[in-house]
Amino acid sequence: MRIETRRFRTIGLLAVTLTVLLSALGPGTVLAKDPPGLGKFMHAIGKVESGGDYRARNRTSGAFGKYQIMPSNWPSWAKRYLGNAKARPTPANQERVARGKFTTLYRSLHSWRRVAFWWLTGSSRKAGWSPTARRYVGKVMRAYAHARTNVPGVPVGPRARSRHFGERNALVTYTGGWKSARHRGYAGHTVRYATGAGATATLTFTGSRVTWYGPVGPTRGKARVSIDGTDVRTVDLHRRSFAARAALFSRSWSSSGAHTLTIAVVGSHGHAMVAVDEFVVRP
Repeated sequence: MRIETRRFRTIGLLAVTLTVLLSALGPGTVLAKDPPGLGKFMHAIGKVESGGDYRARNRTSGAFGKYQIMPSNWPSWAKRYLGNAKARPTPANQERVARGKFTTLYRSLHSWRRVAFWWLTGSSRKAGWSPTARRYVGKVMRAYAHARTNVPGVPVGPRARSRHFGERNALVTYTGGWKSARHRGYAGHTVRYATGAGATATLTFTGSRVTWYGPVGPTRGKARVSIDGTDVRTVDLHRRSFAARAALFSRSWSSSGAHTLTIAVVGSHGHAMVAVDEFVVRP
């Protein structure tokens, strides 16, 4: 479980001094060479926090992206490291902001273990860590030890990129009455949704894993998911509060192959809406 008070506390006079100095020098300025192991640490945090997914979002805390940055921190960090508080959290911007913040923290705390602890809790203390914090730091440092690169922002080892099929992609076909809705939290700011029982959305793809992303909330209903013509699960999207982006269904195979995923609206009474934001397919 995340400790939701993290990333809001101060880390001491030295951190404040470095922040002022970085602000004076401007975004992207490097005071000296990068801290030792910066790229390995960035890889480790990204792996533990999100599995390296720039689009990941924690439905409870709102933390987003590869490094799970809190929304309330993004404007000030973006202003400091990008020069623009309103900069969008694109993958490139996430890398630049994380790189700057990790560098600042390392120069204050002098060890990656303490930086990892701060990233979880927002605290710079050296001792008295909770079991949860110790487990988290242990995971990060094990990932750090196995990383094979020291280039910030570059994935470790050869890995084919996942493909993103937005709701408007030509490979996604629809039956029944589907409409468009907008929200800044959606990928591409739009989704397709339907409320009528039997309306379907289908993706035919080749890969080893597929994940369906979409919103959840009080007005959302249920959908039957089938793979290759066989019903595999009924997914309930109904929640007490709205979240623009959630991983609604995922299926993996031992090797890449051709598959068809179909979502069928159940038509739940009083809250029938089902939406497609995008599908992410891993080769």
